Amino acid sequence: MKKVLNIILNILLTIFCIIIILVISMLAGLYLYKYLKNTENEVAETTTDVVAEVIEEKNTIENNELEEEKEINKKKSITISAVGDCTIGWDTRYIAQQRFDAYLEKNNGNYGYYLEKVKDVFSEDDITIVNLEGTFTEYKKKVPKEFNFSAPPEYKNVLTLGNVDVVSFANNHSYDFGEIGYNDTLEALDSINMPYYSYEKYLIKEINGIKLGFFALSDISCKNYKDIDQALEYIKKEETDLIIASMHWGTEGSYKQNAAQIKMAHYMIDKGVDLILGSHPHRLQGIEKYKERYIVYSMANFCFGGNTNPEDKDSMIYRQTFTIEDGKLKIDDNINIIPASVSGVKYTNNYQPIVLEGKEGKRVLNKILRYSKGFEYEINI
Repeated sequence: MKKVLNIILNILLTIFCIIIILVISMLAGLYLYKYLKNTENEVAETTTDVVAEVIEEKNTIENNELEEEKEINKKKSITISAVGDCTIGWDTRYIAQQRFDAYLEKNNGNYGYYLEKVKDVFSEDDITIVNLEGTFTEYKKKVPKEFNFSAPPEYKNVLTLGNVDVVSFANNHSYDFGEIGYNDTLEALDSINMPYYSYEKYLIKEINGIKLGFFALSDISCKNYKDIDQALEYIKKEETDLIIASMHWGTEGSYKQNAAQIKMAHYMIDKGVDLILGSHPHRLQGIEKYKERYIVYSMANFCFGGNTNPEDKDSMIYRQTFTIEDGKLKIDDNINIIPASVSGVKYTNNYQPIVLEGKEGKRVLNKILRYSKGFEYEINI
């Protein structure tokens, strides 16, 4: 009997142990299931977060690309004004009382006097360009020639006080005092942060989101095509939106552009120049529209210390607004020819250019249009 009870107890103990093992196994399995489930959820959440981050980054990149594309395609414009020969200086052989510097003394040392009557006109544009025909230097050794134009470097203030933004400096007076005078002039311009372009010193400038390339050459007889090619090769590598060329060329005293000027101008437009600004003849010449681009053959004198009383005082301010749309230059005729005079009085040169209105303004405009072609221009003054 005792032996039977022991067998029964062992059986019960075994069953109890099996139950305990099963319970523990079930609990362990449940725990493991919950652990794996939590881990799976965490992995899923992590994966979801990573995917979301990737998607967000992709969307950001796409949005940025769209914004950049919109910026490129956005309509942008720039208004440029330009004037001809500005000799901010004199030849020392002139009569002292009639010279350019005499008017500084008469106006209590005010360098703003010279461009006072046109500075507000210049302020209406985005960029004003003048052709500087003379030097800022104290160097006295002249290159042997008929006229040598210079002024002390302080006369650079005429430009800043007159709202001038950019200077072209490549003409037959750039080296009136040799290499020293030329370099002194560039130093003077640098000292007032005045951008310039001169011979192989090309200028790349961005305004209103529009990238401009400038070059200036002095080629009176219009023969040095290789210099044009060299300039364009450099500027085109900069991928500019506009190319502007300032050319010192043509025949002094002539109102009509010559065949060599026309041939060279057409060559430049064919090669990618968008606007040509001419000077040197000291007279107003015609304006031509060629292949939807404008050529201003000669803008004559402007603020001109090179002559105490020029026989012909007629001048102009040439203005054009360029529009870039969808990354390309829009073809239009948004030009404005503003008639002017180098002097505020007729009997002498007071070296203070003015805008002409009324009959005098119409006379000067008709004078320009006489040798112009390729476009229609309505006179509204």
